[in-house]
Amino acid sequence: MGTIEMDPKLNDLSQILPRVLVVSRRTVRKNKFVDFVGEYHLDLIVRYGCVPVIVPRVTGVHMLLESFKPIHGVLLCEGEDIDPSLYESEISSLSPEELQEIRETHASDTAIDKEKDSIELGLAKLCLEQNIPYLGICRGSQILNVACGGTLYLDLEKELTNKLPEERRTKHIDYDDYDGHRHVVRIVENSPLHSWFKDSLDGDKMEILVNSYHHQGVKRLAQRFVPMAFASDGLMEGFYDPDAYNPEEGKFIMGLQFHPERMRQHDLDEFDYPGCPAAYQEFAKAVIAYQKKLNSSLSVPKTLKLDTEMENKRKILVRSFSLAKYMYVRGAPGKNSSKESELEVGAEFLESDSEQTSPFYAGSDFGMWDDINMHVGLNPS
Repeated sequence: MGTIEMDPKLNDLSQILPRVLVVSRRTVRKNKFVDFVGEYHLDLIVRYGCVPVIVPRVTGVHMLLESFKPIHGVLLCEGEDIDPSLYESEISSLSPEELQEIRETHASDTAIDKEKDSIELGLAKLCLEQNIPYLGICRGSQILNVACGGTLYLDLEKELTNKLPEERRTKHIDYDDYDGHRHVVRIVENSPLHSWFKDSLDGDKMEILVNSYHHQGVKRLAQRFVPMAFASDGLMEGFYDPDAYNPEEGKFIMGLQFHPERMRQHDLDEFDYPGCPAAYQEFAKAVIAYQKKLNSSLSVPKTLKLDTEMENKRKILVRSFSLAKYMYVRGAPGKNSSKESELEVGAEFLESDSEQTSPFYAGSDFGMWDDINMHVGLNPS
């Protein structure tokens, strides 16, 4: 497989690149768990100028999410079914026999991972609360919908497909042609998805072919989101938050049920459509813009320099209290300075009837002040 050409901007590594958090999923290798993330996701994040930071699916990590800051973006993708109790699904609509059949048919997906659920829901809510760019692919789109109060179909075939006439049915997963399987989706006009794929649309059909690796999907879309694409059976294949979408300003909240990063021919880097990597490109653009905004808001203002008048007053205060302490320690009475104006600030107590002339204001030369300041522990400069 060829190497993806990187953005020329990455040649200059003098700047710190923005961080995109990606949660790993688990598999068993040599009798122990191994965490991994699909290479296509990581390749595209790096290609468009960001650094992927893998969040391990380890017990307790959901309580450590603040420690991963700064977080400039979150990409959630792939994984097992989400725990139905998190979206209050009415599982009673399916019989125990049907549920068992689902578990057997989709054995690799139906093993609930509550720790991964906790980590990803925590990150999704963090993004929603702090306006951090978020891209959800497949399971990541379902997590986003659930985090905002939406629900899912427990099984598309049982709850949706089988209830439709044959001509409207859609096959959402094909284990015999896993990467090669495609089905039609209709794109919503004037959506971000439309802008990415408009040059590939056939006339007014507004349709493209997408891959599909899932047996669950969005049932009730959370209120804040707007659809971007539908399958023939009516299943929502993409959605976004229009109030949180402006990549140039660091805004991006989106979910895609299909995998645009994998829409390519086997062992080839050429995508099915030129618009396939656009979701990652625009997401990265938002991440970079968000980092700039965050850095700007966190930057510490430079210390303000005092103007000449304020600086003179500061020095007068220092000299005045130095003289006062010196007179107190030495017990020597003082007399009004020949430069009494210099004692105006904080030194009224020096207006004395003493006949003795203070040696410290005997002229314009303040060289003796260094000795006094050393004595009393002050520095007028």
